[in-house]
Amino acid sequence: MRKLKNEELGRPGLEEFRKQPKLPLAIVLDNVRSMNNVGSVFRTADAFSVEEIWLCGITGQPPHREIEKTALGATRSVRWQYARDIHEALNALQEENYLLIAIEQAEQSLPLNEFRPLATEKYAFIFGNEVNGVSDEAMARAGDCIEIPQFGTKHSLNIAVSAGILVWDYYLKRFYS
Repeated sequence: MRKLKNEELGRPGLEEFRKQPKLPLAIVLDNVRSMNNVGSVFRTADAFSVEEIWLCGITGQPPHREIEKTALGATRSVRWQYARDIHEALNALQEENYLLIAIEQAEQSLPLNEFRPLATEKYAFIFGNEVNGVSDEAMARAGDCIEIPQFGTKHSLNIAVSAGILVWDYYLKRFYS
């Protein structure tokens, strides 16, 4: 077995990527403080050709050295927008007919394994602050809430890990279910 070289992977160039069809998914980062988490989410969004990322509140914005350290250039390929107030982002997404889904541990949350996305819908996954989670304002606006089942002693996963799990799960269910 041999590892493939980058040129053997068949990845699109930047302009080709921008023109290719996108996964009908928006990622909303609600007051995410770690620039490394922001960069990792950009890289995940690039890997699955996510439509866009909304950076809200205190969430860092490109260009930033710490974001680029983990994004590895994905800030140039993935469309993103900034909103000082989470309501601005959620209003814009709802105007574009996205269904708002908080990713949080909450009453009446749906375990990820039970989430069944509809092929006719666009979704916006809202990920929250590393300490406080999704803001109360965003929770009040979300139509649904998804929780990643966990079985260990820790109370949560890193936001970048959570985003990777959710986007991969959505991709699989959208195209292979």
